[in-house]
Amino acid sequence: MNKLKFLIAGILFGIILTKSEVISWFRIYEMFRFESFHMYGVIGSAVGLGIVAVQIIKRLQIKDFSGKPIVIPDKQMRFWPSLLGGTIFGLGWALTGACPGPIYTIIGNGFLVFIVVLASAVIGTLTYGLVMDKLPQK
Repeated sequence: MNKLKFLIAGILFGIILTKSEVISWFRIYEMFRFESFHMYGVIGSAVGLGIVAVQIIKRLQIKDFSGKPIVIPDKQMRFWPSLLGGTIFGLGWALTGACPGPIYTIIGNGFLVFIVVLASAVIGTLTYGLVMDKLPQK
């Protein structure tokens, strides 16, 4: 029963993703062909909101639900690993027509072929977990 609020939040988030057409492969196709501002507007709004939220958390020293302070450590950006990872991510996004975030929403909307995309994302994540200690990222 305690996890019911997370289920409700997930369902609402899925409805918002569906109604905003963020899960549409056509919208993603338009974005990668630079034919429409729709996806860039959604992504830009999310980035802007994230920046504002992080600044509020840092400046007001907001605590989590258990009363512990939320600590957001500074992170050093490395250009080439980020470029390579972003390129691989973008290619996968363009080829499948789906960002990993809304895969469950897409499947929930009845596009069951995206189970293959979900399985591939899980396999990719597991593979990264196995080789991450061998990569020059730290």
